[in-house]
Amino acid sequence: MTDDVVIVLSTLPNPEKAAEIARILVEEQLCACVNLVPSVRSIYRWEGKVSDEIETLAIMKTLRSRSGELSARLVSLHPYEVPEVIVLPLADGHAPYLAWIADSVR
Repeated sequence: MTDDVVIVLSTLPNPEKAAEIARILVEEQLCACVNLVPSVRSIYRWEGKVSDEIETLAIMKTLRSRSGELSARLVSLHPYEVPEVIVLPLADGHAPYLAWIADSVR
């Protein structure tokens, strides 16, 4: 089961926008759950300048088979020109929780 579950990470400009997008993705069954971590400090280079911003980190749980569709939908909803969308494999997890993820996105 763990081979099927992936974690998708993305940063968003604020908790309100993050919650709006999270609700859409869960309602559309593209991910089972989204954890929102506010006040994440991001330091990055953009358009030749170093930026230092407070963002909200979205941690999404889905299946590898749905990650492409989730990523595409997230990009379509995201306010950034080049949004962060990173898909990570899951090494292990509580079997009933992983089964719930699978059931939630099928």
